Amino acid sequence: MAARKRRARSGKPELADIVRAHGAAFRAAHRLCGVQHRALRAIERCRTAALGGELRQCDACGERRYVYHSCRNRHCPKCQTLAKERWLVARRAELLPVPYYHLVFTLPHELNALAQGNPRTLYTMLFAAASETLVEFGRNPRWLGGEIAATLVLHTWGQTLTQHLHVHALVAAGALSADGAWIRPRRGFLFPVKALSIVFRAKFLDALGAALERGGLTLAGNTATLREPRAQRTLLADLRGKSWVVYAKRPFTGPEQVLQYLGRYTHRVAISNERFVSLDADAVRFRYKDYAHHGQRKTMSLDPQEFLRRFALHVLPRGFNRIRHYGFIANRNKHALLARARTALNMPTPAPTLAAPESVAAFWQRVAAIDISRCPHCNLGTFRLLALIAPQSHPPS
Repeated sequence: MAARKRRARSGKPELADIVRAHGAAFRAAHRLCGVQHRALRAIERCRTAALGGELRQCDACGERRYVYHSCRNRHCPKCQTLAKERWLVARRAELLPVPYYHLVFTLPHELNALAQGNPRTLYTMLFAAASETLVEFGRNPRWLGGEIAATLVLHTWGQTLTQHLHVHALVAAGALSADGAWIRPRRGFLFPVKALSIVFRAKFLDALGAALERGGLTLAGNTATLREPRAQRTLLADLRGKSWVVYAKRPFTGPEQVLQYLGRYTHRVAISNERFVSLDADAVRFRYKDYAHHGQRKTMSLDPQEFLRRFALHVLPRGFNRIRHYGFIANRNKHALLARARTALNMPTPAPTLAAPESVAAFWQRVAAIDISRCPHCNLGTFRLLALIAPQSHPPS
């Protein structure tokens, strides 16, 4: 309620406001898949009476407030903070006391239309090509000669919500040898990015060519011509002739920097509420960084229908895992091999984490020193549950 009042005073919209104002017209005008419908509906209803909630009352002054349930959809910008913090707690215990390299593997924009019709297949190919490239370079004695630890995160958007298909890779500086020793990089870098780019391109195009040959892709609209073998060969030849982008950033110096990075990237949605400037019947305005001009901060104005079309492009297939671990932190190997890596690095075994996830109240107390049960009206009493609110079409008066 308080957040809603602050937003009303500031005039700044949220993604939910845009969906409520223009979502019905957008859904009527566009053919959407099931997960896109569910994501937009969840965002529209998030923290409203439509999802039900609780009526709470202060035991000191009698102040009442309604607390509505969250949608918990992973594309909702209001529902990612707690999920991110819980995920980071689990990852903290897995970090090693070594630098971490940040690499980015990007697909050419010529594949955007194909990805729109085949998101699960193309995203899976992207993960496979990037991870296999990293693992092979790690096992190569020329570079490391052991098993690496890598976390990959899929992003499908650019700053203006256009398609920009890429994965961020966080790779520990070193590898675990077969005899349990830690192998450190012998050069001032982890792997050469030009060589990574060539291998990454070859692996992806091999998988894409095989999928086209066996008819494993949906081809319609702009991609319908790819049903012809000649068009497939032309596409693959054009893509082989392009320089694919693998970008390596400066390595992080320690675990806390790594956690800050993970917090920014792992549970990010296509656009956060903080970036919105204004909303009216004709335009959605939001801030973005123009990386073509040295990251200058600019404002973009889009027709609401175009804005929602772009946003819907980044709704992931149902059940698709956009954060994946490889090497000796892959789930099938992690317990035994991570312990061997800690031993090789003379690292103490971290204390076990609590099995129960952190509560919402404990989370806000830890990260913001806010007691959400304390009444802000009198600052003396505690809010107590007065009644449960069933899901309904309109909020209670």
